[in-house]
Amino acid sequence: MSIKTNTRRQFVKTTATGLGLLTLPTLLNAENTIAAAKRKIVCIGAHPDDPESGCGGTLAKLAVQGHEVTIIYLTTGEAGIAGVNHDEAAKTRKQEAINACKILNAKPVFAGQIDGATIADNAALQHIQSLITAEKPDVVFTHWPVDSHKDHQVAGLLTIQSWVRAAAKFTLYFFEVCAGEQTMIFNPTDYVDISETQEQKKKAVYCHTSQDPPGIYACGHASMEDFRGREAGVRAAEGFVRMTGKGMGMITV
Repeated sequence: MSIKTNTRRQFVKTTATGLGLLTLPTLLNAENTIAAAKRKIVCIGAHPDDPESGCGGTLAKLAVQGHEVTIIYLTTGEAGIAGVNHDEAAKTRKQEAINACKILNAKPVFAGQIDGATIADNAALQHIQSLITAEKPDVVFTHWPVDSHKDHQVAGLLTIQSWVRAAAKFTLYFFEVCAGEQTMIFNPTDYVDISETQEQKKKAVYCHTSQDPPGIYACGHASMEDFRGREAGVRAAEGFVRMTGKGMGMITV
């Protein structure tokens, strides 16, 4: 016997749309007049390759739809190449990030913190907040703060605090990387079908040649895309957790 049910995910999606919230389902619905306008999208990642591997398919999809995408890299990955000094590693990884952004049709911005020595003090918060504010974003993506990597935690926490303090509110989403090994206890509220941009995402990740791209995918990303796709009923997907509560981004309709 087949029973039609209204799942929690469907309820959240329908309710959010009805309230005029600029959520991912609303933004990606090409038939919705809210989605027709060009929007500003910002992604804050700890290192070059984090935004690409965490939500590159979604960023590419949003860019294809005509939205402006900016990726803010908290660090330039200075400590990410064994046997190479920080200056040389930063030069290499910055260029890799620039190359990846070209693939995703995104604008790269570098926040200037140091890989492995990130800081979440007031000065760092003011700096990230100023970078975010300058972009005037409608939607922001960042790391889920429950993560084994300190830099990922710092990127997430700075973004959360920027969201809390923002005068012009934006909708905040968290992405996952290396599920289980780095990102932990992550239960998506929203899914994005990246079936059509999955290869574009992979090309962007593979721009980070110094970081062993096959190893990045071996760290669960291929299985994550497949598993989230199964949850969403599509071939490949990325999962996100939407921040709710104080400061929830609203738009006038």
